[in-house]
Amino acid sequence: MAQSRTPSVLFICVKNAGKSQMAAGLISKIGGDTVEVYSAGTNPGAEINALSAEALREAGVDITANTPKPIDPQLIREVDVVVTLGSDCPRTFRSWIPARKLGHRRTLRTRHRWDRTHAPRP
Repeated sequence: MAQSRTPSVLFICVKNAGKSQMAAGLISKIGGDTVEVYSAGTNPGAEINALSAEALREAGVDITANTPKPIDPQLIREVDVVVTLGSDCPRTFRSWIPARKLGHRRTLRTRHRWDRTHAPRP
């Protein structure tokens, strides 16, 4: 039986200091050795966002030793999926990621339905 290759994902945001680091940290924790996880930024910051690190620490994930990294075009060619995070991630950058590798992002909007049986609508 042929051994399957470990799937890989690259998370990209602008600074690689918050969103992409958080996504990578969470997927690394959840997936363990079953997935290779990378993150990078279009314009990397100087250090990890302290609030992002604090929020993940509460979930049992430590990203404080990570450092923001620039995008490596070779890595984009090698990973299975590329996920861009945040509306600030330049659309021009997205244009050179092969469509088959680009993860689909969905904006989730929460709609609240007021239950009239509990209280009058404010």
